[in-house]
Amino acid sequence: MNMRFSQQQSAVGLKVALRIIRAWDATPQQACRILRISLSTYRRVMKDGDGLRRLDRDQEQRIGFVLGIHATLRSVFSNQANVQSFPRLKNGNEFFDGRSPLEVMAHGGMISLYETYKRLLELRQAL
Repeated sequence: MNMRFSQQQSAVGLKVALRIIRAWDATPQQACRILRISLSTYRRVMKDGDGLRRLDRDQEQRIGFVLGIHATLRSVFSNQANVQSFPRLKNGNEFFDGRSPLEVMAHGGMISLYETYKRLLELRQAL
């Protein structure tokens, strides 16, 4: 299936993903690496929500992973504070190796986003 988001869908998805990442207390630089956007795009979207051009498939997938991670955390934790704090807490899971999920995701690779999402799905299934 070769489905692409419209420019409006991309803009809304980016705004929501940035709102989620900010709730994790990520720095603007971390948010930009996670979503593979420029700092100027970050600033424009955070300021007035406009100025977005078309996102590429990689950026759309990154937004999808952030939304999926957030949804998974909401299903694992009933307390909103835990949903927001979990990504920034150091994690003893072998994959995270004492790093926080946010640190792993901020390395910027698609694989780091996918693997973080996968580990959170495993956590949900274990409950």
